Amino acid sequence: MLVDLRINNYALIEQLELRPSPLLNIITGETGAGKSIMLGAIGLLLGNRADSRMLFDTERKCVIEGQFDIANYQLQDIFEAEDLDYDTHCILRREISPNGKSRAFVNDTPVTLEALRKIGANLMDIHSQHDTLLLGDGVFQLNLLDLYAGLVPQRTMYSHAFRQYRKLETDLNALESQAAQASKELDYNSFLLNELEEAKLDTEDQDALEQEVKQLEHAEEIKYKLSQALHGLRDSETCATGNLKEAVGLLGQVSSYADNFKDLRERLNSCLIELHDIADEVETAERRTEGDPARAEELQDRLNVLYTLQRKHQARDLPALIAVRDELRQKVSSVLNLDKEIARLRKDSDAALAAVTKQGNKLSESRRKSFPQFEKQLGLLLADLGMPNARIVVQHSTGAPATSGIDVVSILFTANKGAQPQTLSKAASGGEFSRLMLCIKYMLADKTALPTIVFDEIDTGISGEIAVKVGRMMQQMAQKHQLVAISHLPQMAAAGDVHYFVYKEDRADRTVSRIRELNQDDRIKEIAHMIAGAKPSENAFQSARELLALRGETVG
Repeated sequence: MLVDLRINNYALIEQLELRPSPLLNIITGETGAGKSIMLGAIGLLLGNRADSRMLFDTERKCVIEGQFDIANYQLQDIFEAEDLDYDTHCILRREISPNGKSRAFVNDTPVTLEALRKIGANLMDIHSQHDTLLLGDGVFQLNLLDLYAGLVPQRTMYSHAFRQYRKLETDLNALESQAAQASKELDYNSFLLNELEEAKLDTEDQDALEQEVKQLEHAEEIKYKLSQALHGLRDSETCATGNLKEAVGLLGQVSSYADNFKDLRERLNSCLIELHDIADEVETAERRTEGDPARAEELQDRLNVLYTLQRKHQARDLPALIAVRDELRQKVSSVLNLDKEIARLRKDSDAALAAVTKQGNKLSESRRKSFPQFEKQLGLLLADLGMPNARIVVQHSTGAPATSGIDVVSILFTANKGAQPQTLSKAASGGEFSRLMLCIKYMLADKTALPTIVFDEIDTGISGEIAVKVGRMMQQMAQKHQLVAISHLPQMAAAGDVHYFVYKEDRADRTVSRIRELNQDDRIKEIAHMIAGAKPSENAFQSARELLALRGETVG
């Protein structure tokens, strides 16, 4: 329930405070006085888009704040989902700075507009002419029927199942598209992979191959050079090993004279041993080195295969070529595995569709059972509001599962006896639309969790005794829901528990919009003005008193 509303620096409103009654609050005033402006401010409080051009004073920020008593509304889960501290006393605040920046708060905690909308939607229901236009929309009608029949939990379960089904369908379509594209590349990738697989890349050492080819191609030169080296090391009269052996002997002869001579002899002897080993290895290498043109050609052919594949795949070396092969393996394997994944997804999708269809059929059956009672109750209410021949028919058909179910509905209406019911857009006038919407809101009043309902001129197109009945209907609704109604009808003004008057005040520099609660005498005067204009007669004043008396007011 809205306890307090404060609007500062918005449009024509410099400063406004409203502390509405928990029952029926009526707001009246001349056209353009600021009633709709106040609704615009409430809309901002509930998360509508902001515009800095609506600031009263463009040098100051606009602040709109609403305090709500939410003790009985069971909103703890919503606050927890938005990571907000819950309190039975809730304050929503919206700030719009001169530069257009907007900020939103719940209990002084900054929140996103989406969070503000989620919470605000559970605090206030603003009905306007736009809602009346929506009444002609099939989805909107289906939502109303579900609310009336108490099917929101069942529909929520269906919607969850439908979203799961749609996700599986989306994933399946994406995978099938991927498979179609991949299959076009499969033959080519398979050909490339086969080439690389046949090359047996894992068994090769390209560096070793290149080195062996070089040795085979220069075998004669290598053998000659090794032979020459061996001759110099060991096989000539002046060979290195012979000279070194002689030097070792000479140092041995003088080693007894000084320790350093002995050390030098040992070091030189170690060199002699190493030199003998080198000479042996050179001899072995020389004996093994033989020309083998066939082997050289075989190895060169193998290297040519590697070089060709590296150029083809733009791989700088063998490891890079192996990486290309592994990537192709993955591509080919993934295509082959796609069929299994597609089959699995299709099976899951079919199962999800079956579950959705089952829930959709149950929801549809529950809906159909509620239609006769909806038609009957709405017809009776319309008859009480001056349309005794009104007839309501819910036209129904089924189709493929959709977001809201398998049902397609259209509320058909006629106000005339013997006439065939037609769609609302064809059959209902503006005044009839308003009465239809009011009756539907009345029917839903006990079935929704919305604590505060705001009606913006829902009494358009009615007058006289019908307006009195509309006022009584709102009084009954207000016993369970706080109501705020903007009206131009004296009968509606008299029905309110509290009456607020919106007016313009002209200053020297500009016009401002103000609101005040009317006392009993002021209320009589305002209703009389609504009846007879600027200069009401005594009869108008008497009519005002009588209208107030209808709701049990004590009139002096």
